[in-house]
Amino acid sequence: METTRVTKADIIAAYQSRHATKVFDPTRKITDEDFDFILETGRLSPSSFGFEPWQFVVVQNDAIRERIRGVSWGAQRSLPTASHFIVLLTRTAPSLLPDSPYITNMMEQIQQLPPEVAAGKRQAYRNFLESDFQLLQDDRYVFEWASRQTYIALGNMLTAAALIGIDSCPIEGFVLEDLNRVLEEEGLLDPDQFRVSAMAAFGYRAQEPRNKTRRPSDSVVQWVR
Repeated sequence: METTRVTKADIIAAYQSRHATKVFDPTRKITDEDFDFILETGRLSPSSFGFEPWQFVVVQNDAIRERIRGVSWGAQRSLPTASHFIVLLTRTAPSLLPDSPYITNMMEQIQQLPPEVAAGKRQAYRNFLESDFQLLQDDRYVFEWASRQTYIALGNMLTAAALIGIDSCPIEGFVLEDLNRVLEEEGLLDPDQFRVSAMAAFGYRAQEPRNKTRRPSDSVVQWVR
């Protein structure tokens, strides 16, 4: 993989340039190499306990995009013009319980933990869900906790894209149950395992945005010395 030193100034410039691109230039396409790089930054993102509760569905099929657009008021202009489009799925509560097949596979096959280490981690995870964060009172609590981790991957992909000059737009403007249904009907979502957390469009901006607005740092950061 190409290695290039990125300066702090380069990174800040990318953040300054990045914006929620609503309309992309449909004539410009992201190369396979560049989009694989973006996806890899999502795959390598951190997650609680290292359990990676996400799945990235890259939707390039025009007919399926149009069905998604029909239930996504926030993607009306980006879906037809984006070079690449991702639906970010997050695992449901049952698939994330301590004794679930997915968690067992993650510890035994992916993380390759010795049995005694896996047993200790499973108990720590159980305590976390039951007591520390009290998430097991409602399946929605577990899903929303897992979604927060999926958003880490989303943020990393948006930043990675900006660093190589690719524009993007994170999207939450959709009717959740309708979008879950569309993806299930298209065979892209197993409702027992996943639900939609967010979407993201990638491509090249069709026009320059207005200047970025953000609160000043002294109203965002509090130092405790």
